[in-house]
Amino acid sequence: MFNKNAKKKDNQKAWLQDYIRSSEKQKQLYKRTLMVVVLSQIFGGAGLAAGITVGALLAQDMLGADSVTGIPTALFTLGSAGAALLVGRLSQSYGRRFGLAFGFLAGGLGAIGVVISALTNSILLLFVSLLIYGAGSATNLQARYAGTDLANSRQRAKAISIAMVSTTFGAVAGPNLVDVMGEFATSIGIPALAGPFLLAAVAYILAGMVFLILLRPDPLIVAKAISDNQRSTDKLRLEEESDSTLINRRGVLAGASVMVLTQFVMTAIMTMTPIHMGHYGHHLNEVGLVIGFHIGAMFLPSLITGFLVDKIGRAMMAFASAVTLLAAGLLAALGPADSMVVLVIALVLLGLGWNFGLISGTAILVDATSPSSRAKTQGSVDVGIALSGALGGGISGVIVAHSSYPVLSVAGGMFSLVIIPIVIWAGIDKQKKSAKIQIPENSGPHSSKSSY
Repeated sequence: MFNKNAKKKDNQKAWLQDYIRSSEKQKQLYKRTLMVVVLSQIFGGAGLAAGITVGALLAQDMLGADSVTGIPTALFTLGSAGAALLVGRLSQSYGRRFGLAFGFLAGGLGAIGVVISALTNSILLLFVSLLIYGAGSATNLQARYAGTDLANSRQRAKAISIAMVSTTFGAVAGPNLVDVMGEFATSIGIPALAGPFLLAAVAYILAGMVFLILLRPDPLIVAKAISDNQRSTDKLRLEEESDSTLINRRGVLAGASVMVLTQFVMTAIMTMTPIHMGHYGHHLNEVGLVIGFHIGAMFLPSLITGFLVDKIGRAMMAFASAVTLLAAGLLAALGPADSMVVLVIALVLLGLGWNFGLISGTAILVDATSPSSRAKTQGSVDVGIALSGALGGGISGVIVAHSSYPVLSVAGGMFSLVIIPIVIWAGIDKQKKSAKIQIPENSGPHSSKSSY
């Protein structure tokens, strides 16, 4: 038995050594990982968008009160907080493949539970299922990190953007299939508003299977092996990393803050938009159209955003996120509520501001972490992102019930400006240039001079 285990470890070390020694194999794995992430994110985006579109409306229908319509968003984002921590820890211990597959499969089971709760009119089951369904949302976000494990400092934002833009295909299709899935659900005896959760269940399960079957070798395991090898042979790098600890901590805090704030503002305004539209006579297909444009703006511009984050800097794009979210809030508040054009533009700006914040914040976070603790740190930060979304979704209904949608939108837009002083305090791009913190050069497959 002992000999078998020893032989297994030796074999594992042998294939890892192949990747440590060969930059060509590292490049091939980097490209393969991106392709797997793209495929999974197409399915994951559909699962995410379907639930977001009708979650508030389903709660309104089952609970019969506008003031509780923010509860579904709060629950599945709260559930995503716990899932983010768990997926991050699982990924750190066992690799991205196992952690991401677990998260998506759990999200699929949660979506099935939502459908059953609608059939049985069980509020308790609805709440529990929405918590579990949130695992899919957390995993959909954490999948963006998989592409960065073997990327160098000039490729990180690009890798993040490729993962996010691929989400667009499913994310845009999901809301626009609301009517189709509603009709299908009705035809088989399921309430129409539960129909999109059928789509979410299938999509999340397929995304999980893609990771489980295709993400081999695991990019995080390879990145850690490369990093450990370089740490053992490069004492000077260890000294440099020790000197950069303070800067790294500021980077983690700044990256987390950018993502947390953008998530809070976006979720709060987005959650109440379908309810706001319903009060002004907009139909379900119009709600789906507006949310579809919104989610498209969250993900579709990612390739351009990734290029800009790598080209003009993390800080400038974080600033752009704050300003864009402010513009979205002001337009949503001051524009005519019965105008589809105004609502579409406002929600597009809301999605775009979130996109700027998530990609720039993620790049800042990855810059400030090393493979030895990266997945665990990313999972912990994503807990904060999920909790901020839960808070935003939870209080949005209460704010609108006691004041108005315009008050919520203006307050959210103004709050996003907090991003600017935090990023200035952290000195992100200035410190990155002066200190030359190059974490994936000790974790990635090649120097920052290479490209592919």
